[in-house]
Amino acid sequence: MNDTRTPTQLRIMNDQDALRARAGKLAAEPAAGSDATTWFDLRYQAAARDEATVPWASLAPSPHLVQWARARSQRGTGRTALVVGCGFGDDAEFVTSLGFNVVAFDISPTAIDGARSRFPGSSVDYTPGDLLNPPASWHGAFDLVVEIYTVQPLHGTDRTTALSMLPRLVAPGGTLLIIAHATEEPAPDRDPSSFPWPLTRAEIVSAAGLLHPVKIELLRDDETPPAPRWRAEFNRTA
Repeated sequence: MNDTRTPTQLRIMNDQDALRARAGKLAAEPAAGSDATTWFDLRYQAAARDEATVPWASLAPSPHLVQWARARSQRGTGRTALVVGCGFGDDAEFVTSLGFNVVAFDISPTAIDGARSRFPGSSVDYTPGDLLNPPASWHGAFDLVVEIYTVQPLHGTDRTTALSMLPRLVAPGGTLLIIAHATEEPAPDRDPSSFPWPLTRAEIVSAAGLLHPVKIELLRDDETPPAPRWRAEFNRTA
């Protein structure tokens, strides 16, 4: 069968592969500072130039988030929510539609610009931010903290720090919801070429910190082959 892709399409695919490889290498490096996370903005910048896609940006809220909220008739009137690694804003917009006062942050300023452009009249407070070093005012401040697919690209101490930071952002009586690619292997290989790296059950459990585990589900998407996902809910005592 002849390859019908245009030279431009092939170039973009090659660029995506190169950027993916660089992202894995950067994420796996133990170097301190911003080097381990700057690849996020590189990806969004390339997408803004139409040179690549952002594979985790489906431009729709996560179905696992939507299902979770609807199953609980979740209402956020008068309550606060934080969306971690908000990307182009779809999950944040869904959470604000439930009535929450939402702060949504991303390590990529380009992603934040994209979210603001997509939702110019939004009540969501879109702001650049770093899960590894959030503002002190965010500690214990949010009734709902939503993290979806943002820890799995991190490696080493950055990954551990991110997981330990999540429960610290939850207010008394609040909820932490984590949705992530899953692996049932207790100690999977994390070579840069396998980037991003699904979370183990132990990592999910560790994210609870001092919170109370409510439910940890192992779900499977309608993909071929089916892709496993964690959906974990934790509550903080009031």
